[in-house]
Amino acid sequence: MLDMPGKNFDLRTSSHETAAIADAAVDDLARRLTQRLLEKPSSRWASGELPEALALLHVLDHLQQATERLQREAATAAARAGASYPQLGSACGMTRQGARRRWPGLFHHSDEKPTEHPMMATPARPLDVLLVEDDVADAMLIEEALSERGARNLVRVTDGVAALEHLRTPDSPRPDLIVLDLNMPRMNGRELLRILKGDEDLQTIPVVVLTTSTAPDDVTSAYSSHANAYVTKPVNLEEFEQAVQSIDAFYLDTATRPRP
Repeated sequence: MLDMPGKNFDLRTSSHETAAIADAAVDDLARRLTQRLLEKPSSRWASGELPEALALLHVLDHLQQATERLQREAATAAARAGASYPQLGSACGMTRQGARRRWPGLFHHSDEKPTEHPMMATPARPLDVLLVEDDVADAMLIEEALSERGARNLVRVTDGVAALEHLRTPDSPRPDLIVLDLNMPRMNGRELLRILKGDEDLQTIPVVVLTTSTAPDDVTSAYSSHANAYVTKPVNLEEFEQAVQSIDAFYLDTATRPRP
């Protein structure tokens, strides 16, 4: 079964059953094409068991190439319809990373490649995201999820002090979005959030708290400090990716951002 937002697609066959059906169909098609090839007056294949086997291999090779082209087209269509790399991988019995390696660039914004939201306008410039996160594994997951949403300039710092240094460096680009963890060394996310929202130059930058904490006090404190949103990190990897992409989709693609 393939899960997509609001939809479930049940293939109703096991992988073994699907493979058997596909093998039978391809074998039948290949043999019929081979017979047509052998019957052509210009055919270079002579009659006999060996030439027929070679002709069948020739046809199967071209069918494999055609299948790879059609797979790319099907992956592109699925991406345009809203599928993510985990769903594409699941449909083909591979991991998200395997799907990304096979069909790179499905979610980059360009005229040649599809986007997750076909009606979404291509930004005039890459969008800037400041990630304030000290956990290396979570930072990698966030960066990976954002990379599928389009052109993003991601800057990562590991605490509030480094975030303020970056934001207050004259040549640093002003972020379109700040994604903020709470528990960090030196200056934690709670302190940084209060400083950001109290600074006239920085307070209009959207700040989304993305943290493992579900404590009611943390949620209340974040909104009291004028966080734009509070999101708890899902434990499931696919849900984690979807949560990050939902943040990106709203704050960078849907919401109107203030001019610098």
